[in-house]
Amino acid sequence: GTTDFMDEDGGTCFRTCSAEKDRLVFQMGVSDPDVAVKAALMIQPYVSGIDVNMGCPKAYSIKGNMGAALLSQPHLIKDILTALTSSCTVPITCKIRILDSEEETLKLCKVIESTGVAAVAVHGRTRYTRSSDPCNYDMIRKISAALTIPLILNGASLDVKLIQS
Repeated sequence: GTTDFMDEDGGTCFRTCSAEKDRLVFQMGVSDPDVAVKAALMIQPYVSGIDVNMGCPKAYSIKGNMGAALLSQPHLIKDILTALTSSCTVPITCKIRILDSEEETLKLCKVIESTGVAAVAVHGRTRYTRSSDPCNYDMIRKISAALTIPLILNGASLDVKLIQS
């Protein structure tokens, strides 16, 4: 059987089954620590981890103060992730994008690391660059060197030789 989570209109917004639990990470978009915890506590019995998307540049995310809108609010990022890591039993991760400066990016990554997340995924572009623009591998290397938690490269990871270097 399946476990279904329904939206207000009665539509299925998430469906899973017990066979998926050990290999399923649920990604959410959220702008409020209390809402994040409420959602995570409902979903965590059915998944092996929870990821917060803090890098989505789409209009619906930005208008909801979610996704890449959070990148300019490190205090809110810290509050959301700290609330999740202190309330949940499954690993918490998040996905971000590179900020406008190296200093800002590294500072944000250290804030994220301080919350107790299991890993951080970094999309190798800024909020304003598209997938057709080159990935900033140099910045990815600098983030990796600065962190003690795992770094997940997200976006444009097509050149395996370049990534290995």
